[in-house]
Amino acid sequence: MHYSFIDFLSLIGAVGLFLYGMKVMSEGLQKAAGNRLRNILSTVTRNRWMGLIAGMVITALIQSSSACTVMVVSFVNAGLVTLSESIAVILGANMGSTFTTWIVAFFGFSVKTSLFTLPVLAFAVPMLFMKKSSYKSVAEFLIGFVFLFMGLAAISANVPDLEKSPALFEALKHYTSLGLWSMLLFFAVGVVVTLVVQSSAATFAIVLVIATKGWIPYDMACAMVLGSNVGTTITPLLASLRGNIAAKKAAISHLLYNLISAAWMFIVFFWFVKASAWITNAMPFGWNEPNLLYETMRSGGASTPKLVASMSWGLAIYHTLYNIMSLVVILPFFNLLPKAVNALVKSRPDNEEEKFQLKYISGGLLSASELNILAGQREMGIFAQKTEEMLGLVKKLLHTKIGTNEFNELCESIDRYEDFSDHMEYEIAKFLNQVMDGRLSFDAKMRVTTMLNIVSELESIGDSCNNLANTLQRKGEAQAHFTDYNYKHIDEMFKYVSEAMSNMLAVLVDLDNVTIEDLTRSYDKERQINEYRNKCRGENIENINNKLYPYSTGVFYMDIICEAEKLGDYIVNVIDSVEEQMRRLVLDEQGKPVIGELNPEKVKRQ
Repeated sequence: MHYSFIDFLSLIGAVGLFLYGMKVMSEGLQKAAGNRLRNILSTVTRNRWMGLIAGMVITALIQSSSACTVMVVSFVNAGLVTLSESIAVILGANMGSTFTTWIVAFFGFSVKTSLFTLPVLAFAVPMLFMKKSSYKSVAEFLIGFVFLFMGLAAISANVPDLEKSPALFEALKHYTSLGLWSMLLFFAVGVVVTLVVQSSAATFAIVLVIATKGWIPYDMACAMVLGSNVGTTITPLLASLRGNIAAKKAAISHLLYNLISAAWMFIVFFWFVKASAWITNAMPFGWNEPNLLYETMRSGGASTPKLVASMSWGLAIYHTLYNIMSLVVILPFFNLLPKAVNALVKSRPDNEEEKFQLKYISGGLLSASELNILAGQREMGIFAQKTEEMLGLVKKLLHTKIGTNEFNELCESIDRYEDFSDHMEYEIAKFLNQVMDGRLSFDAKMRVTTMLNIVSELESIGDSCNNLANTLQRKGEAQAHFTDYNYKHIDEMFKYVSEAMSNMLAVLVDLDNVTIEDLTRSYDKERQINEYRNKCRGENIENINNKLYPYSTGVFYMDIICEAEKLGDYIVNVIDSVEEQMRRLVLDEQGKPVIGELNPEKVKRQ
């Protein structure tokens, strides 16, 4: 048999089509159910059983255990879930990965794919042109589903048949007849293939094809599937490299769990393979003949349609039983896993710089596009908290004696916060722009646009706090002194601004549940700030004329009052962005916004 370089490229292209189909199918599901996936994530903090179920459900939905574990690593990095909770989700993700193997086994080898691929495309393509975004997302899922199985069929068509290459068959037969060494060899091959394709599901599909083509017997195919379970840990490990110690511990726990699972399987491997073959043969669904599958273990391939079905179902059953038994073996020792990981990965001592590091997006983009929004939203909440801390430092600076060490240290801290504010704006905006390049639903794109506007305003709040600190420094250099009257009114203005900041933070922390009352409260506070600024401005002229304080003091006094009012404008701009999103999302039956304009000041500005 002549197998050319073009044939090899066709095989690589077939694998690429399979992976692309899986990606499109996963992203279509994410777009259709992005909010639901985020709600599922919120359950993982309840207990280990909810975490286990969440890991299974999310992996089954997005068709990628790697994406699920990368997501968990990101949330551990952010402090959203603990190490123990993340391990529960990881165990569930391993179980959820069996769902994909059953889909591949059933549709790929027990059903003739040509009977449904083109009809499904005929149904899906018109949905792409519908106005409703959910229909488009479902269409993308269906198209990805079709591409996945077209890729699987192409892989099968482009893998050479060893019956036509007896010399190659004899060479392979030597490597599959070494007992334990053969098992270890094909286990390593499964690890390497998964490291390359970054998908245990793709490895499973490749193993199914080469096993049914006669390249390897059933037991060696099981060894490769076992290797793919270990190889899939590389993706979260890579994602954790840019994360903190907690993220690294979560990734290590995934690796440790899979290594422990593989270790016990090594001991009982050949007995377990025989058991899974026996269960496959005993299934009363008419796909198998007694003892047919087990006889292929040394014969080198499947030569009949029933044997092909037996091989595919047998591997799916082996993979499922292996993951179930691994869970049963590990669960009694569940509490020991975090202790083992903590012993392997030592935590660093607390560092002052830790609070000036990105938390939620430091691991990079997740595989699940819609879930990136949650990470960006959490990071944006941290950004808002940092600006509130910065305002607190300015309020403290106001009443600190100029020239003291405490005053200088506060100024340095505000400078660090300002630098971090600029860094956060750049990194979050870059992250959100990358998210926008992914496959997002219409609602998700509007959410990201709103977040970009909010991030820009948060950076302006940081600039405004820095301007207030600089004004206080210039006041000290000019040897100007505030009277009790000045301090009283500045404190009152800062109180209004702090209340506005707290309202803004409450809105940003729970963006999905913002009410009109939340927005109205913020707008009322903005009007209060503006009115108080006008009052101080009018009284300042009278006070200077009445010699209550010098003109230079009045200048610095009004600079602070006006800058504080400007800070309030940036805060209300954040609220404006949230309101705009709400008005676009909450529509009546005619497609018109239900929520009217809540902020009269915004109407004047426009």
